[in-house]
Amino acid sequence: MRIIRGKYGRRRFDVPSSITARPTTDFARENIFNVIENMIDIEGIRALDLFAGTGAISFELLSRGAASVTSVERAPVQGRFITDTARKLGDSNLHLVRMDALRYIASAPARFDFVFADPPYDMEGFAEIPGRILASGLIAPGGLFIMEHSGKHDFSALPGFHSHRSYGSVNFSIFVVPEV
Repeated sequence: MRIIRGKYGRRRFDVPSSITARPTTDFARENIFNVIENMIDIEGIRALDLFAGTGAISFELLSRGAASVTSVERAPVQGRFITDTARKLGDSNLHLVRMDALRYIASAPARFDFVFADPPYDMEGFAEIPGRILASGLIAPGGLFIMEHSGKHDFSALPGFHSHRSYGSVNFSIFVVPEV
């Protein structure tokens, strides 16, 4: 796993072969972060990375100045990798929550300026996840939500839909929660 830009830019970490997550490709991650940085200032935000996997999105957010990142990942192997990587970076602004992301969505104690979700594409109920996140109150007014998905999904009818981006086989639906 490679962190692309920011204070940890160009750092590489060997992902254990026992990790079954499908990490966002470097190409897609670099491009979506270009979009993100044109929409919000990452510096100082509170961010949430649901279905964190290797934590690549979490570490990219921290590297670019997020004040805090909560990574939600239930798999023990991925959780250990995220914890070890944060320790190697010496960054205490990452908070790992080891639980099912859908349970977290239903019970989250805080609001976030930015939410990223990358559930397994074959997960049962995948198509309902963005609606659940948007209805949960997880995203602060004016906040940004990005859902990574395959090309077979179209979330453009959901409230707050802003745009769709595609980088190879990786698709992102971008939502903006209206200011109150």
